[in-house]
Amino acid sequence: MSTTDTRPLDTADTPYEYDAPYDNPYAPCDDDCGIRDVLDRLGDRWSVLLVVELAKGTRRFRELQRAVPGISQRMLSVTAKRLVRDGLVERTVHPTTPPQTDYRLTETGRSFSAAVTALADWSRTHKEAVAAARDRWDAEHRPPAATPPAPPAS
Repeated sequence: MSTTDTRPLDTADTPYEYDAPYDNPYAPCDDDCGIRDVLDRLGDRWSVLLVVELAKGTRRFRELQRAVPGISQRMLSVTAKRLVRDGLVERTVHPTTPPQTDYRLTETGRSFSAAVTALADWSRTHKEAVAAARDRWDAEHRPPAATPPAPPAS
């Protein structure tokens, strides 16, 4: 069964047929394409920082907390649980006193970390250029300084 769709605006008057929804690179992304879930993880700064840290190897809870400045114990716990739920991280509790918990990336998490690491590398490389562009834009779009009101006429 084929589905009819249209190409981007430059060729929108030319409908074409394709056999599966994902054969069409111009098809709108609905919930089935999964990008929203990925963006939920990428948009969560703690998830990204934990994945980048876990890409270096297995870490214990306290090691992660020390490696990610500013993350609270609660936020680390919540974020780690989300990553475990998403299948990106594996959590192992060792039966010791006190219990020791290790976190490591799963195979899916390692593949996700490649994209996250590339994004982190890009941000380090372009950090200064982005800051300079923001400064230029802010300078060009700064509202004019307010002039003080004239003293009352006497």
